[in-house]
Amino acid sequence: MRSSLLLLLCAYCTFSYSQEINFYKNAKGDRHLCGEFPVSYLSHDSIFSIWFHKNYSEFKLPKKRLRMKSKLKNTSVDIYLGTWCGDTQKWVPRFVKLWDELGLKRNRLRFIALYDDEARYKTAPNGEEKGQQIHRVPLFVFKSKDLEYARIVESPRNDLVTDVAQIALGFPSKPHYQGANYLFKVFDTETIESIEKNIQTYYKTLRIKAIHPNELNTLGYVLLRGNRIKEALICFKLNTHLFKYNPNVYDSYGEALARNGDHKKALKMYEKVLEIESKNKHAKSQIKHLQALISH
Repeated sequence: MRSSLLLLLCAYCTFSYSQEINFYKNAKGDRHLCGEFPVSYLSHDSIFSIWFHKNYSEFKLPKKRLRMKSKLKNTSVDIYLGTWCGDTQKWVPRFVKLWDELGLKRNRLRFIALYDDEARYKTAPNGEEKGQQIHRVPLFVFKSKDLEYARIVESPRNDLVTDVAQIALGFPSKPHYQGANYLFKVFDTETIESIEKNIQTYYKTLRIKAIHPNELNTLGYVLLRGNRIKEALICFKLNTHLFKYNPNVYDSYGEALARNGDHKKALKMYEKVLEIESKNKHAKSQIKHLQALISH
């Protein structure tokens, strides 16, 4: 009788949750979550449950008892993710398992799924992502009394147990993508005029923090697709100075310039791509397209 009652309760909860959960179909026609949802849905859905259960069950925790509960019992974690994202599929189930193992309450976890389509890239239906400087997912934001005090960006810096232990002890590791994190925060706190005036200061800082061209490139596209054109242009331009011999950074800057209607500057960027990579087919086609636009 007790087991039957439990099954009935689970079925009721699943049904009631389904009334509030939002979905969308991406360009590939795949169904994904968007907006806030309960973590239990990941284990109930016929598609999401496959990767959730696999990564939850396969994640091996230390045999030694983990003693972090008292340090984290007043912590809440906002988890921004994409059900379309491989890193989400890997790290979110593992994080949930660690949280469960620590004996912490799941209702201290808040899950927000983001879009991956062109027009709404890494945004949420109700703007939950605003002000969070999200350029990579999953993002785990640790909060105490609604104030952020640590975060894990995309994946742990060391390993998940170590990173969470350091956060519990008050000595969090610096998250991945320091350059992008830094520049995104600048964009959210400074005016465009101030940034342009002090661009050399930001460049010098980014020389130390940005270690790979894809770091600012991804941020640039998040800004571009979020219609923050001026910030995106600054981001892509800085990346061409940081990684002068990478053809992709000029390609991305050219794309942003073209979208902004600056066809002549965009043309120069694609010509720069060919200087570095003479057989680049995409650059050649864009040059022809831009030349036709300019000549009219």
